[in-house]
This record gives sequence, C-alpha cells and structure tokens, in this order.
Amino acid sequence: MDKRTSSHDRVIAQRQTEGWMFLAEALRDLRTTGAVAPSGKALARALTEPVLAQSAYPLAVLEAGAGTGPVTRALIPQLSRGSRLDIVEANPRFARRLNKIVAAHPSLMGPAGRALVHQSLVEEFETPHLYDVIVSGLPLTNFAPDQVERIMNRFMQLLHPGGTLTYFAYLGTRRARSLTASRSESRRHAAVDEVMAGFQRTYAVKRSTVWANLPPAHVWHLQRPLVPADAPLAPRPEEARR
Repeated sequence: MDKRTSSHDRVIAQRQTEGWMFLAEALRDLRTTGAVAPSGKALARALTEPVLAQSAYPLAVLEAGAGTGPVTRALIPQLSRGSRLDIVEANPRFARRLNKIVAAHPSLMGPAGRALVHQSLVEEFETPHLYDVIVSGLPLTNFAPDQVERIMNRFMQLLHPGGTLTYFAYLGTRRARSLTASRSESRRHAAVDEVMAGFQRTYAVKRSTVWANLPPAHVWHLQRPLVPADAPLAPRPEEARR
C-alpha cells in the first residue's frame, strides 16, 4: 500500500467517523445540531470564500458552531502564518474533537498566530478581539427569534468595519416545516425568517446557492459597513475652520 492510498483511506475513515458522530448528536438534540450530516466540501468552500480571497494576509477569523470540523479543516490551510482562529462550539463532544483538529496543525500555534477552541454559546462568547471574517455553521432556523437576533447582533459587533460574516440556510426548510410542524412552530420559524431578512436587507453583499450539498443551501455574505449608516457626516473643511 503506497502513501497516497493510506492517506486516502484515513480521510475516508475520518469522514465516516465524523458522520456517525454528527448523526449521534443530531439524534440526541436535532434542535441544536441542525442537520443529520456534516457540511459537505462544496458548502465549506463557499463559506470560507472570504478567507481564501484574503489568504495572502494574516487574518483574524471566528468560526461559530463548528460541529465535527469540516469547515475548520477547510479554513486552516487558507490561513497565512500569523493569523488568529477562534472556534466557538457549545457541544462539549464536538469541542473535544475540534481541539484534536487544531492540535494537528501546529503552524497556527505560537506567538505569531493562534488557534483556540472555546466551548461556549456564541452570544455568551467574550473576547477583546474583532474579526476580519466570521464563519457561522449555527442552525439559526432552529432557535427562538430573540436568540437569533442576539446572535446576529453579536456577530456584527465582533466584525471589523468592512469585515464579512458568512452563514448558510438550507433550501426548502420553510415548506418542509409547514407540512409537518405545529402552528406555534411554524410561527416561530416565520419569525426567525423575518429577523434574518432584516439583517440581509441591511448588510447582505452576496448570496450563492450550493447545490452539491445534502441538502442544498444558500450561502449568505453580510458585511459590516465601514461607516455606520447613522454616523454624523464629517464637517466640510471650510466649516471646520469656523
């Protein structure tokens, strides 16, 4: 067996292990896991596109809701030396696995760059840092509307001006829920959609569709403005001299 075959077999075994682990957590609590399978490679590429576009520079990146780490593994090779990666994951079993992924990539460790896993809810995550890119794998459509609003506001607070938030939403979830959910659950889902639509109208700069994922998903890019919309205008030079 050559090295390439051995490496390929290890990757297949790793994906199978992660798939079963993800399924077990979904069966334990589908509301917070959000799916029955990890994000596919095409979805991971779309979510990390803003990182790849700036990969020549050291970046500060936050990944929220990393799960078993399929997007984490796509992120790490794109980060230049000196970058910072903070990974926030509330599930303790997922967090332990993410620590193993980070430990296997020592290039990010040390004084020039850091990669840290934080077991926490993202809305409770405290940090002095701002981020160039935030990548979210959180199943927002499964949460209460007020929690979604807190999470999205926290994301925008944590971005540098001009920074980008990426997240995904599975296609067809509203129709599927309308066929199976209770009336109160349908109202909750509609309220979450309304919260997300407000953020999209204010901050969205791009939406793409990833068909090569199970299930297919929209990927949204939201950008924190360089200048707040309600910021006062700077005085004209002649006014400043008065």
